[in-house]
Amino acid sequence: MKHNNSKEMEMRETSRRSPGGTHFVDIHEVPEEEEEDEEEAHEENKPTKTATNNNKRFNKPIKIREMKRPNNNSFSRQVSLETGFSALNVDKTERKGVLPRSGNSFGGFGSSHRSGGGGVGAESGGGKKGDFSMFRTKSSLVRQNSKLPLIKKESGILVDQYINDISSSSRRVDNNDNEDEDSVNKSVPAGRYFAALTGPELDQVKDSEDILLPKDEKWPFLLRFPIGCFGICLGLSSQAILWRALSTSRATKFLHVTPIVNLAIWLLALGVFVAVFITYALKCAFYFEAVKREYFHPIRVNFFFAPWIVCMFLAIGVPPCIAQDRLHPALWCAFAGPIIFLDLKIYGQWLSGGKRRLSKVANPSSHLSVVGNFVGAILAAQVGWLEAGKFMWAVGFAHYMVVFVTLYQRLPTSEALPKELHPVYCMFIATPAAASIAWGAIYGEFDGLSRTCYFIALFLYCSLIVRINFFRGFKFSVAWWSYTFPMTTASIASIKYAEQVPTVISKCLALALSLMSSTMVSILLVSTLLHAFVWCTLFPNDLAIAITKRKLGKDKKPFKKAAYDLKRWTKQSPLSLVTSIRKHNSPDKDTEADKQ
Repeated sequence: MKHNNSKEMEMRETSRRSPGGTHFVDIHEVPEEEEEDEEEAHEENKPTKTATNNNKRFNKPIKIREMKRPNNNSFSRQVSLETGFSALNVDKTERKGVLPRSGNSFGGFGSSHRSGGGGVGAESGGGKKGDFSMFRTKSSLVRQNSKLPLIKKESGILVDQYINDISSSSRRVDNNDNEDEDSVNKSVPAGRYFAALTGPELDQVKDSEDILLPKDEKWPFLLRFPIGCFGICLGLSSQAILWRALSTSRATKFLHVTPIVNLAIWLLALGVFVAVFITYALKCAFYFEAVKREYFHPIRVNFFFAPWIVCMFLAIGVPPCIAQDRLHPALWCAFAGPIIFLDLKIYGQWLSGGKRRLSKVANPSSHLSVVGNFVGAILAAQVGWLEAGKFMWAVGFAHYMVVFVTLYQRLPTSEALPKELHPVYCMFIATPAAASIAWGAIYGEFDGLSRTCYFIALFLYCSLIVRINFFRGFKFSVAWWSYTFPMTTASIASIKYAEQVPTVISKCLALALSLMSSTMVSILLVSTLLHAFVWCTLFPNDLAIAITKRKLGKDKKPFKKAAYDLKRWTKQSPLSLVTSIRKHNSPDKDTEADKQ
């Protein structure tokens, strides 16, 4: 009997099944000596016939019913009991849903089933890999997903099942907020960027925030390539205009600057612009969802003006040896057209008073969306379309006054400007300086209005110089290039002023500002080359595009029944309100009549 009980327990252990339906059987080899000992012990302990009859029910042969296996195409191997339970435990640990606040919270739902151990649940070099496909362009995803069911993983799980795991996991997270809050296809509120990000360009995530991609893993290069890279082109192309002015202006004729410097800088700026433009075009093609995230960013949205401003800078600063005649008006149409389109879009958001109204998203980089109008006015004057230049100047000046006053006031209803955003105050210089140059180009002289705008820019320049602490203690980034062209624009305006007022002071001022701007560009150029090719830190993970739409774990506001009843009462029509009052009062009247 003892032997039968032990046999029954042994058969039960060997017939256990995993939740997935795999049958684990002990196939450890048993030595022959052990088998003979077991047979001898069985014969010695064999019961008598009477005992067998009395205990007949206990000695019935044990029937083991094999459960029907589900139809599965994958081959189910026989493995040892110890190996089966260890694999089962590993599978359970991989499916845990508890996610730490380490930046990997949403990096790869269900991505543990990826081939090659590349999922979140697989160890690869001590780190976890995330799912970057959420930022890919939809058309490329459709082409990829059409081929996915044809591929099988080593674990026997289909890729379409992996996609379902991702979608179901993401739905579980989104159900906490009763809507698809973390979807990359929807816009992130402007205030969310100020609340979740920090740094000079709102490009660093706060420690208390979660992101959609892993922080400790190096992202694809295109995802790490921000639109702020066009700031490099802004700095170099504006330097081409400066050195052309130094070589051709009569106010700086005593310097004897050769036009070759203008040609070299112009070619360098053109080459850098072509490389940056092609790279960002590839990002738009493969990671369009990430580009949309940058467009919704309150600071980076202004850099979408930068490519077209750079094109106009290159047209204005073209060396005389390349284009001696007047430029063709088609250039103005090609470069100013996108500027006008973006004006209608951005200024319309400011005017409509929605979630992206100016008082909520205003920051010093908003001047970049205004500078494009003045640069377009300068190019219109050079191609001979003076009326178009006047139109661009008027639109730019009107919105410059609005931006200037909004930034000075900082209304209580607007988002507080972080301390780390102080370096972007350089943008205050660019707009009035560009306005003075544009007015002089349209009307042919640096008259009273041009000088007024120039003096405003000069005062703001001096106010930033005395506050040098604004620019200390910040990490180098590509976006710092966008702060060079305001200094260059002020230098060009000083040269134009020195032409109208040829004094020693005006010439020395123009020379000093030109030297400062050229020195700054040279320092940034060397720093950029070192970070790009020596330290390889020029393009870190762009964490700003991976923030969630709402902070997770945030306590919801308590439900206020009084406010709800008030809103419900105001939404009711007068007729329905009277009907509800009658229905509410009718039972009281009936009870009073019964009492009488």
